[in-house]
Formats: sequence, structure tokens, C-alpha cells
Amino acid sequence: MNTKTKFFGMLAIGAAACGFAQQQTDTLEIEQLDEVVITDSKFKLKRENSGKVITKITQKELQNLQGKSIAEIINATAGIEINGAKSNAGQNLSYFIRGGRNRQVLVLIDGVAITDASQIANDYDLRLLNADQVESIEILKGASSSLYGTGASTAVINITLKKASRDAFVLNLKSTLGTNQSQDDDNYAVENFVNSVSVNGTLDKFSYLASFGHQFTDGLSAIASGSESDAYNAYNGNVKLGYRFSNAFKLNAYASFDSFKADFDDAFGFIDAGNLSITDQHRVGVSSEFSYDKGSITLNAAYNNVEREVESSFPTLFNAESFIGDIYNRYNFNDKFYTVLGVNAQQNEIESFSIPFGGTAFAQDISPENATHTIIDPYANVVFVSDFGLNVNAGLRLNNHSEYGSHLVYSLNPSFKKELNFGYIKGLASYSTSFIAPSLYQLFEPSFGNIDLEPEENTTIEVGAELNIKDKATVSVVYFNRSEKNFVDFVDQGSFMFQYVNTNNDFTASGIELVADVTITEALKLRANGTYTKVDEDLNLRIPELKINAALSYQCNDQTFMSLSYQFNDDRDDAFFNSVTFESETVNLKSYSLIDFYISHKIAKDRVTIFANVNNILNEAYEELFGFSTRGRNINIGFALSL
Repeated sequence: MNTKTKFFGMLAIGAAACGFAQQQTDTLEIEQLDEVVITDSKFKLKRENSGKVITKITQKELQNLQGKSIAEIINATAGIEINGAKSNAGQNLSYFIRGGRNRQVLVLIDGVAITDASQIANDYDLRLLNADQVESIEILKGASSSLYGTGASTAVINITLKKASRDAFVLNLKSTLGTNQSQDDDNYAVENFVNSVSVNGTLDKFSYLASFGHQFTDGLSAIASGSESDAYNAYNGNVKLGYRFSNAFKLNAYASFDSFKADFDDAFGFIDAGNLSITDQHRVGVSSEFSYDKGSITLNAAYNNVEREVESSFPTLFNAESFIGDIYNRYNFNDKFYTVLGVNAQQNEIESFSIPFGGTAFAQDISPENATHTIIDPYANVVFVSDFGLNVNAGLRLNNHSEYGSHLVYSLNPSFKKELNFGYIKGLASYSTSFIAPSLYQLFEPSFGNIDLEPEENTTIEVGAELNIKDKATVSVVYFNRSEKNFVDFVDQGSFMFQYVNTNNDFTASGIELVADVTITEALKLRANGTYTKVDEDLNLRIPELKINAALSYQCNDQTFMSLSYQFNDDRDDAFFNSVTFESETVNLKSYSLIDFYISHKIAKDRVTIFANVNNILNEAYEELFGFSTRGRNINIGFALSL
């Protein structure tokens, strides 16, 4: 049976299953609710009153993406390319958003900025996150440093973890097993195991949640030419406790651990190697909110510790600590004028060790007594929502950094909405500045660091429009232009001596994002997006000029759901170090298209969901990174139980 026969046969089976299920029950009418977004203002505002095009991935949508990692889910968003999401499970991830890099993306978890000082770019590693613990995701693209501080230059990814149920006791179990193989492997051995369990509930004023997750994936080599598989083993645990003292005051405390071990190979010689990367993260924090007439005061505080160990020919150890506190006051003067006044404080430190050439024991490279910095940022944001369609979102932030002094950023984001008989049309524009503080590694690493580094600066201009047809479609188009200066680069100073320096060159990235969300019938929906990105030649590695995502979903009835998704990535340039010539070389990676299929069905009064997905149905051969493996056709099946 050839590939196309398998593909259409599978669709026929899915359609038959839907048809049978359709005969068993009647489809309920779904009430359309106004979509609410929060990331662009820290207020719950209707999407139509926002001057940004925000991607919101709800819990219902996440349930229809079971079997995918958080990186894979976010990778289907307009303007985003997460390189490594389709490779070996332990592959390092690179975030390319609007032509930017990892250090220009800020990740929030439950509203708290998460930074990792053990990383060269200070970025959060999405591999540490378990998809089963996530309630929803909001993605705000564009410069947002005025509201969120350093790193919020190309995007803010706001991840909300699951909360306790209102019932006294709820037990959730999920188990997935599947294959994990490359395009030239047809054994279909079960090599991917993902399991999670959680208990949660509310007892009067007290709420609780405890969850645990585990993933073990094997069977695929990290490098394409490898003959030995490289395993990935991850554990996640999370505890949340909450107490509502009154209608005005509530307090939540949480603790979590995330750990993974990832085998990896020799990336210089592209040969098998018994290398191992180990990462352990521990977080504790509190979140409180006091509500008063027309306003509220929120305090978020978290302590984060990350330990990284690399076992290879160049063994290293990293230990990083960070404390983040954010207190802000939200006040509604009326239904038209919303304000936020706040102060954010951070303290970060890093310690590292390596084995010197010819040595046998670890020696300290970076001392935490020197490699530490503090950031204190007062900020303000205002939102005006008029009766005649004009909406304005504006912000201001003064960053005070212990190493490079003060830095002011600001944003102005007007939009105008015109109500029509069939919906609305909205025009939007924004001008915003942002900054990326140098990481502790870039500042203090004894061989490569540079204490004189200045922050990178970004300026982003956006112009766009959004058309909404009630209960039928929402279509948006946005043009962006982002300029960078003081770019921090790793530069050869001569005689193979490298150092991080601010380059004199300014860089520009621009493009167009098109997003369409269409309800074809009550049960059949289409979501699609396309991105054209133009980046200066010096920064265009691994960034596709054109990227398209599309998903066609069909809700057969209350019990059965199926979807077909498509992704196209244009050809890209990549670079690798030639171990023979000792020079860096550029290579072109061909374009590719991927098709995935998903189906789920609920039984036992909706308490059990069984699901299956087939990824890369056509088993297309492609490369995300030169010389590294990517996944071919793979199948996952699983179930979710809620009691």
C-alpha cells in the first residue's frame, strides 16, 4: 500500500467514525462568546478593543493537540519558527520570532517573567515545560519592554498553568505511547512514553493542585548519520495551594521542579558520542491579589534555581539563581480608562565550572560573587477605550541595571474599530522600543565576557487591520518593521580569541503576517496563517522567508473531533563548522511540507477521552538543522481520564 493510499484511507476511516457518531447524538448549539485577552495590558479586555493581534491558545484547543509538546504547539503560530521542535526530543531549541533570537523572547509563567541565568542568552528552555500542566497560552508579538522589561523585544509568551477545579476532588490521568523514528525507519517500535497525573479541588476557601509528569523518548539518533539512539528522560512536578481570605483578598503559593536528561552527539564531527546534558530547575513563589473599589493590587514573587551539567569532551557545570518580584496596581477610572502602575525587581547570579585543558578536576570559571546583577524597573501603562471606536494603549518603563545604568523604553499603540452590521473592521498601529540586557555569561565569562557591554536596543513599528464577520470569520494582516542596534555578537578578536561585543552595524527585520480564523459550518472550522519575513543577510540563518500553517478541524458531535494540519517551511540557510578546514560554512536547507492528522473520541459520559495522531503523514524527508535528525512518520495513541 503506497503513502497516498494510506493517507486517504485514514481520512476515510476518520470520516466514517464521525458519520457513525453523528447518527448517535445530536450536535448541541455552541454559544459564541467574546474573546478576552490580557497580555497586552494586564487587564481583561475584549480582543476587538486591543491594538495588537494576539494569538490565544485555549484549553479546548490544547486538548485537541494532545501528543504535541509546547514548542510544537507554539511553532504553528504566525511569525514564529521554533527550530528543533521536530527533531530529536532532547534537541536544543532556537526561537526565531520576527527574525529575532532566543534572547529577544520573554516567557511568562502565570504572569511571572522566567529567566535562566545559566543560559548564554538568558532565555527560558521550553523543554522544561510539560504540556499537560498548561491551561492556556497567549502570544503577544512586537516590542513589549514597557510592560514586561528586558527580553520582551520580539514576543511575550504568556503561559498559564492549570488551576484547581471548583469541585472538592478531581483526579486526572493521561497516558500516551507512540513511535519515534526518522524518515528512513519503518519499524514503528513504541519508543515514546508520556504520562501525567494530577489531583486538585476546592474546599470552601482553600484550593489545591498537585501534578506529576514523565516523558521517556528513545529510538532516534541526535545526528542524522548516527547509528546509536539518543534518549530523552524528563520529570515534572507542580504543587499549588490557594486561600481566599475574603472576596477582596486571595493568596496562592506554589512550588515546582522540572528535570530532564538528554543524550546528544558530537556536533563538530557529526558522529555518535555518549554525551549527556542534565538540567534541573526548582521554583517557589507566591501570588496575591487585593481587590478594592475600581482596582486591585497584585504581587508576584518567585525564586528560581537552575543547575545544568554537560558530560562531554568539554564537561561544564552551571548553577544559576534568580529572584523576581513584581507588584502593580490596576485601577479603572471608568469603563473607558484603565491604568497600571508597578515596580519590577530582579536579582540574578551565575556560577560555572569546567575542567582545564590537561586537568582532571573541575575549576571555577565564573564566580557568583562577581557574576550578579540587579534590575529595578518602575513602569506605567494606560488604556483608553472610547465610545466612538478609538482605543489607545501606551506605556513607559525606566530600567535601572546595576551594570549599565538606566534605560528608558516606551510604547504607543492606537487602534480604531468601526462597528458594522456584519461585525467590525479595525485598524491598528504601534511604535514601541525595547531592550535586551546582556546576560551574566556575556558580561562575566572570564575568556569571552565583556563587562563594557551595553543593552541591545530594538524599535518596532506595526501597521495592520482586522476584519471580523460575526460567528463566521476573523481575518487580520500586520506589517512589522524591527530595527536593532548595539547588537551583541561573538566576534573573533584575532588569533582565535573571541569576545562578546556590541557591533557598530544596525540590523533590520521586516515582514507581513496574515491570520485567518474561519467558521465554514457550525462543525467545520479553518485556521490558517502565513508569514513573510525579510532579515538582513548577517542574521538570516535558519529563518524561513515564507512559512504557512493551516488546520482544518471537524467537530463531528459532542464526542468526536478530528483535524488535519499542514505546515510549509521555505528553504533556509544554515551554518556549520567544518572540522577539516576549521572554517564555518553556509549550506542551504530545502523547503518542506508536513501534514498531521488527529482524532479523539469521548466515552464513559465524557470522563474518558481516547485519541490518536499521525505526524508527518507523507513521511517527508527534511532538515531543521544541518546534519541533525528529524522525525519521520510517527503515530501516537493515548487516553485521558477525569474522575
